Amino acid sequence: MTKRHSEISYQEAIGRVIERLRTEKGWTQTQLAEAIGSSQSAIHRIEKGGQNVSLELIKKLSLALGGQILSVNDTVSQSYRIHGGKELHGEATINTSKNAAVALLCASILNSGTTTLKHLARIEEVFRIIEVLESLGVRCRWVNDGRDLEIISPDELDIEHINVEAARKTRSILMFMGPLLHKFKQFRLPYAGGCTLGTRTIEPHLRALSAFGLKIDATTCSGFYKATVAPAKPTMKPEFKDLPRNIDQVKIQFPPKRIVLIERGDTVTENVLMAAALYPGETTIVGASSNYMVQDLCFFLEKLGVKVRGIGTTTLKVTGQAKIDLDVEYAPAEDPIEAMSFIAVALVTQSKLTIRRAPVEFLEVELEVLKSMGAKIERSPEYYSTNGRTRLVDLKIFKSELVAPTDKIAPMPFPGLNIDNLPFFGVIAATAKGRTLIHDWVFENRAVYLTYLENLNAKVELLDAHRIYIEGLTNWRAAELVAPPALRPAVVVMIAMLAAPGTSILRNIYSINRGYQDFAERLNSLGADIQPLSGV
Repeated sequence: MTKRHSEISYQEAIGRVIERLRTEKGWTQTQLAEAIGSSQSAIHRIEKGGQNVSLELIKKLSLALGGQILSVNDTVSQSYRIHGGKELHGEATINTSKNAAVALLCASILNSGTTTLKHLARIEEVFRIIEVLESLGVRCRWVNDGRDLEIISPDELDIEHINVEAARKTRSILMFMGPLLHKFKQFRLPYAGGCTLGTRTIEPHLRALSAFGLKIDATTCSGFYKATVAPAKPTMKPEFKDLPRNIDQVKIQFPPKRIVLIERGDTVTENVLMAAALYPGETTIVGASSNYMVQDLCFFLEKLGVKVRGIGTTTLKVTGQAKIDLDVEYAPAEDPIEAMSFIAVALVTQSKLTIRRAPVEFLEVELEVLKSMGAKIERSPEYYSTNGRTRLVDLKIFKSELVAPTDKIAPMPFPGLNIDNLPFFGVIAATAKGRTLIHDWVFENRAVYLTYLENLNAKVELLDAHRIYIEGLTNWRAAELVAPPALRPAVVVMIAMLAAPGTSILRNIYSINRGYQDFAERLNSLGADIQPLSGV
């Protein structure tokens, strides 16, 4: 039977959407091909419906064209069927850091030249920031077979047309405040989104950035932070205060700034660093975070000609530039949180795994705690990340009989146990003999998410919003759950499902895709059995 004229195949439908988006963008087929690392003939075949396209290719095309090509029911595209209880084996190589990537993307608008970020993680959080950048007029293009991202800022950012939907899906939008205060006298940013972890104030950002003249109204402009910037007035040297005020040569145009942070937070430190980068005087940041993503940002700023002293400490001294116009390349370091995720996978599933390129200086305490619990872990000699600064090792994780630690497990600012790594100790504790106290004092509700493990047969006693007892050994049981609306707790539940014999279903896994690239596929390469739910 011949096809009716009004019917078209799904390949043809997708091709028509791609052609329309390309035409609206004013691109030729050749330009689109270059943007995604393909050929003009392939684009021609796709647009004519003559070539099958994978979801990965559709994602690349959507990102390049700045529009949605395909919409799939969320219960299908964002749910997993996990056949657990399997022993895993093989090697996992750690990707570059999610949190460094978003900071570097925000910092890229400090530079009027071309910024190339190498080996950037292709994750949803990165895609959201790229969508925001493109809405401001920034040109973002994946190059070198999609491994690297080339970023070119326009002469003037189009702040009035910021992509509100993308901005509200990430807390990282706050880090635009530091760069933008040098670009505009007033601007608006959508309220920040991200993980649901209880009330998180932006007061530390507002206090710190007020030193650069930034004032934020977060109440009268519904759904937006309304920012105004009052330029700093030149001050006089004390010894010249009584002399006539027209002696211009005694003015200090860019007096030193000393900013004391009321919270040793990562994003607030990064915000102040970016504000200081375009301030030609010296800025001293007291109480700064020295975490991995902050160090990566400091290394990148040095590439831009900004002087940063005290990297890795809680006091940073920054001497910025009046203008930055350089062509630079930078590769962020590997992600210690992803490394901890794979360590947890190995221990919880009782598997022998090798983890390549783990940033050991940000895992030292975690490894020591695991050693005290009986974990058998070998580490290679150290070597450097592509950035030439961050120390890496390869780790071999062996099957281990774990016992509960003597003391509670709680996070601390670097060089302590990383705040984002704490949830993984919840699922690890469930596989350890004895009772473990997890104390998550940082976030109001995150400890509550560990109670999800009860559905998989873990013994959990929630003391309050910050403290939880977990008792092992757990005989894991398969379950169907909606993932917690927070990145690391969602991964914790997924890891428990890998250990649970039988078939589990994990729904709404967008939060996992925010921070992990191809996580399910990489686990499958180690012997896991994770499949997207079928049936539309």
